[in-house]
Amino acid sequence: MSLQQLFTAIEQQEWIDIPAGWLQGRTIYGGLVAGILMHKALVSVADSSKRLLSTSVTFVGPVQQGQARLSAEILRQGKSVITLEVRLWQDDAVQSILIASFGTERVSSIEVKQERSAPVYPAPEHLSTLAQHAAMPECYQQFDVCWAEGNYPCSASSSPDFGGWFRFKPEKHDNRELSVADLMTLFDIWPPGVLPLFKTLAPASSLTWHVTYIHPVQHQLHDWFKYKVFTDYAAQGYSTEYAHLWDAQNRLIAISRQTVTVFA
Repeated sequence: MSLQQLFTAIEQQEWIDIPAGWLQGRTIYGGLVAGILMHKALVSVADSSKRLLSTSVTFVGPVQQGQARLSAEILRQGKSVITLEVRLWQDDAVQSILIASFGTERVSSIEVKQERSAPVYPAPEHLSTLAQHAAMPECYQQFDVCWAEGNYPCSASSSPDFGGWFRFKPEKHDNRELSVADLMTLFDIWPPGVLPLFKTLAPASSLTWHVTYIHPVQHQLHDWFKYKVFTDYAAQGYSTEYAHLWDAQNRLIAISRQTVTVFA
């Protein structure tokens, strides 16, 4: 089942089948879970005049391959903003929750443009794409990821954080207009910023994820994006980090903040 087929199923029914090919360890890749929840949100809002402003995802429990149920509730619908909650259920329990706010543009005299500038990286064709090997999660086969700065995960680095280019793998996904659900699916493929500090393989997983969208998503599925992460703090088994996503024209598209559980 392709990503597009999965999204079509979400539009047509309450129950869906999460397909094979997306495992991240023993659970489904968090980006796919976020993408599923976001597509349900888009279907529930069904208003092209409203764009995604921000969203928060809490990964309550492990999501497994197979059947899942989606529920959506509009919490408030104002003149400009709609806020709703989407839940993913498995085994009669909530496994993930998304809260999203969509809004229309409003007239305002306030304008501040202090967004971070995109890093200067070599073009993706001049970098090596992260090769698939046995130690990597299965979900990486869905994407092209090119490291441009920083160290790889589990390399016993003395410093965290990294950046580079990434996109959906063209051999796996047909090109089409990119949606915010697609971008949520793509955005999460980068591992937590603390992983270069790990001396051996050990798990780390997102607990909460908040994304604010800056410029509208007006891209194709095969387009490349830039990514850079910064870890604010890590101790006592948790870390907090923020990351920025730019398109190939160096426009800031989204800002991410995550709380990560660390098992090393």
